[in-house]
Amino acid sequence: MTDALLVGGVLIACFVAYNIGGATTGPAFGPAVGAGAVTKATAAALMSVCFFAGAWTLGRRVVDTLGEGLLHDGGVFTLPVSITVLFFVGAALLVGNVSGAPASTSMTAVGAIVGLGLAANTVNWAVVGEIAIWWLVSPAIGFWVSVMIGRYFYPRIERAFAIDQTEGALLSVERSGVLPRPAFGPNTTRRELVGTTVVVAIGCLMAFSSGTSNVANAIAPLVGSGELGMNDGILVGSLAVAVGAFTIARRTMETLGNDITDLPLTAAIVVAVVSSVIVVGLSAAGIPASFVIIATMCIVGLGWGQATRTFTIADAVRGRADPRVSVGALTSDGDAPTVGDPGMDDGDVASSDIGEESPEELPDASELFDPATTVRVVAMQNLVPVVATVGSFLAFELFFFG
Repeated sequence: MTDALLVGGVLIACFVAYNIGGATTGPAFGPAVGAGAVTKATAAALMSVCFFAGAWTLGRRVVDTLGEGLLHDGGVFTLPVSITVLFFVGAALLVGNVSGAPASTSMTAVGAIVGLGLAANTVNWAVVGEIAIWWLVSPAIGFWVSVMIGRYFYPRIERAFAIDQTEGALLSVERSGVLPRPAFGPNTTRRELVGTTVVVAIGCLMAFSSGTSNVANAIAPLVGSGELGMNDGILVGSLAVAVGAFTIARRTMETLGNDITDLPLTAAIVVAVVSSVIVVGLSAAGIPASFVIIATMCIVGLGWGQATRTFTIADAVRGRADPRVSVGALTSDGDAPTVGDPGMDDGDVASSDIGEESPEELPDASELFDPATTVRVVAMQNLVPVVATVGSFLAFELFFFG
């Protein structure tokens, strides 16, 4: 009977990990896919490898936190209890992925475990409070750092890293010599190749960070129960994440890469850097990071910051800021002409000062930045963990500890 339960628990853990792959591949590689730097299949392959690397190295710390730190009495993690926790985590994540709005796996898993702790009266509120504070602070940090970059530094970054994407493959195989060797594509420039490499490398860093934080969400209850070894759990969980990355993640990559805003490479680099730095910092501190929310808020913050370049703070105070300012200004690497010169190109605009951009020339927000999609994403990211917490509490209160 125990063996059958363990097999069932591992299958449910795989289901959770599958949904983790679907939920976290979008934030890691959605910007790169939206910018045309990599295909969805390539993003899924990179996600699989880098996630496993993060899970195998630093992910063990977060497994210990979720499997032991959230509850005073770790003995409540019996095999049936662990399976029930994983069921609520997986069901909640599936709802988010099917809706196309990736949910926070860390918030969902912690919510389900806290629901268990409430029913068993064994919640370690000190640990839960510390995690909750960082969940509130980290997206705000990502948002406002991105706003400041978009408003004050984005044109300089665009000048340094902006890439005119060319037609055709970035690389080709040169077969004129004795041995085949890699070469630039027919239209590829060195600047384009370097920039693409940077944004993909940063996506890999984000995938690594996801592994350090999110593998625990799938296997911590089983590892905490003592029924599944740490190494075995990491291997099984990472394999299931890879399956999710190649399948259900296609929709979340489309949501974060194209539906919210059509990111150029420059913006993709900024979003990836800010998000990955925050996530790595939280993982180093042993905090399960809200990976999805941080990345989403960085995207929104960068777009808003770039849009506010059309007016100065003094203009806003005097009520002179044009209400037609569009968050879609982000989407074309600074292609909004300055006042009095509608024919300026990208390089000229990159050197313009705050308040010089003309709102009349900015792209329409409804075309390039979808507020409805953003509201749906943020709403689902908060609703899904609540569903997991409430459902877990009611199940354990009624059928286990009631």
